[in-house]
Amino acid sequence: MKKFNTTLLAAAALVLATGAAAQTTKPGLWEITNKMQSSSGEMEKAMANMEKQLASMSPEQRKQMQDMMGKQGMSMGSGAGGGMTMKMCITKEMAERNEMPQQQQGDCKTTRSPRSGNTMKIAYTCSQPPSSGEGEMTFNGDTAYTMKMNTTSTVKGKPEKMTMDASGKWLSADCGNIKPRK
Repeated sequence: MKKFNTTLLAAAALVLATGAAAQTTKPGLWEITNKMQSSSGEMEKAMANMEKQLASMSPEQRKQMQDMMGKQGMSMGSGAGGGMTMKMCITKEMAERNEMPQQQQGDCKTTRSPRSGNTMKIAYTCSQPPSSGEGEMTFNGDTAYTMKMNTTSTVKGKPEKMTMDASGKWLSADCGNIKPRK
């Protein structure tokens, strides 16, 4: 289950890393929502288990986890319809470099096609955990985007196909207690 959760987090983090990198983004607090579905149903089970674990935490444990994540540049929670929502801080310098915080682990390579209007195609491969995917992003100015990705990975020695719908939206210029990632 731990390896599957790592794959899940790597896929979600890739969305964050590729986020709005093709155009200038507005600096400040961003909310990124990912909804993923797997061909085996394992991802949905892992997400339900993670939500149960979070729900069973004491208020003190939950606050400790939120504080730890805030120091790493994000907060996380359940999104609508079974998705996962993260909040991340984009600095002015990151926005000027068209950079979103990168959280994926291992060796990942991302390619982006040149934008055509408000859309861009993305592909990636990662060695740890082994996975690959491709998709398309649609931008709505510098404050929002949507993305659809198809991902392939290996879970418990078997190929796993996942689909991911993601969206990002700018919330405010003030990141509050969420610090930017380095």
